[in-house]
Amino acid sequence: MTIRILLADDQESVRLGFRLILDSQPDMEVVGEAVDGLQAVELAGRLRPDVVLADIRMPRLDGLEVTRRLAGPEVSDPLRVVVVTTFDLDEYVHTALHNGACGFLLKRSGPALLVEAVRAAVAGDTMISPSVTVRLLKHLRSPTKPKSPFPTESLTDRETEIARLVAKGLTNAEIGSELFISAGTAKTHIANIQRKLDVRNRVGIAAWVWDNGLAA
Repeated sequence: MTIRILLADDQESVRLGFRLILDSQPDMEVVGEAVDGLQAVELAGRLRPDVVLADIRMPRLDGLEVTRRLAGPEVSDPLRVVVVTTFDLDEYVHTALHNGACGFLLKRSGPALLVEAVRAAVAGDTMISPSVTVRLLKHLRSPTKPKSPFPTESLTDRETEIARLVAKGLTNAEIGSELFISAGTAKTHIANIQRKLDVRNRVGIAAWVWDNGLAA
């Protein structure tokens, strides 16, 4: 199945860069580009893409409102929207997720995370830039909150080590560099950790680490 993607960003250079990255994937195709938020909503309604990548600061309609109109709680047939932005302000993150975004990615995150965010959205998962994840967890963590239960199937020492690096906000490539393993091997370990902890994404792993006082 080819993943059909709509790009919404008022900067032509950004759209071109994203298109080059995504169209190079064998199972992805950019089917439309919007130069402002209103056009994004119109094109999304007509094209019904699998994923919409939306910038926040756009003319006529910002990306947060675009997200609400396409994926908000009141939408009967929501689309998958990933917010991709230069700005990682907490208010943007919370509003985007509240408005139905299934991802929040910083433009500086790089090609690998962009592709991963699209795949996560299609799978019904949520991808949030690692640095944003760490900050949100530090902000939301309560000292009186009960610890998350340890998994029935224990993590190996290597998996615990990788989980702690996830909680630090490292990407797969950075984890691989830190531990002298490939990014693909890191990704496999993370998938096993998610299964053992019964969490859906890196946010769940990081939350488990923070809840149990394992963060370095």
